[in-house]
Amino acid sequence: VQLQASGGGLVQAGDSLRLSCAASGRTFSDYGMGWFRRAPGKEREFVASISRTVGSTYYADSVKGRFTISRDNAEKTVSLQMNSLKPEDTAVYYCAAGAFSRSSRQYNYWGQGTQVTVSS
Repeated sequence: VQLQASGGGLVQAGDSLRLSCAASGRTFSDYGMGWFRRAPGKEREFVASISRTVGSTYYADSVKGRFTISRDNAEKTVSLQMNSLKPEDTAVYYCAAGAFSRSSRQYNYWGQGTQVTVSS
């Protein structure tokens, strides 16, 4: 499956941003979907994930209550609505397809990343 992330940009603290990830190829609904991010000088970290069909979700503690992950299996898209953004949310955000998990090792397919920069 091929993944294309979009929606990143430069925003101010407190603003909102919505990331989207479009999938093509194999059956989208076969995969759990996740968002991860990598900040400059840091390891890649889990942000949020959503299960294949029922819509169960996981969130990192750092984004819980501010970010919402959703998916549309008919459109083959997964989105990440990010509200109340903070400078520490600045990172390259990646979407991924695989198992419904918090672990990046459970994801087989990765998008190219989209930059999110939050100014203070």
